[in-house]
Amino acid sequence: MLPGLKRLDHIGFTVPHLESAHNWLIEVLGCEYMYELGPFAARDDWMHRHMNVDARTVMKRLRFYRCGGQAVFEVFEYDAPAQRQQPPHNSDIGGHHVALYVDDLDLAVAYLRERGVDVLGEPTTSGGASAGQRWIYFLSPWGMQFELVSYPHGKAFDHDPARFRGEHE
Repeated sequence: MLPGLKRLDHIGFTVPHLESAHNWLIEVLGCEYMYELGPFAARDDWMHRHMNVDARTVMKRLRFYRCGGQAVFEVFEYDAPAQRQQPPHNSDIGGHHVALYVDDLDLAVAYLRERGVDVLGEPTTSGGASAGQRWIYFLSPWGMQFELVSYPHGKAFDHDPARFRGEHE
């Protein structure tokens, strides 16, 4: 186990235009703006050594948001040579999504659709260890994948963890 590990601290992601993302995170998701940092441009290879980006990359600015009272998003806007503009698919190496828990999935889906958010398909009901959960994906305006999940009575795993652990303990 990683010594001293307590919890997930934040989730960082990059957007093409911070101001547009700011508006969407606040107006659609209801996140709370916390603070802004930047710009930052190193004169040596600091960005490459510390951030694994091209050494000439400029972090134009970044903002922190609290979402749902707990999750913290660290949202970056960069100016970088050869920056890829296409978000990864969930199936790509490094692909990802951010899952947000909601009490009422149907109400949350209707809310997103009313605001023109690209909601992917219809809610899916999980089985197996995740029985009791429903979920659906949606896209941010910049193409990042988000997910809504809800399991108001817990998942099957929550009620009988030993049944689902199997050989991967």
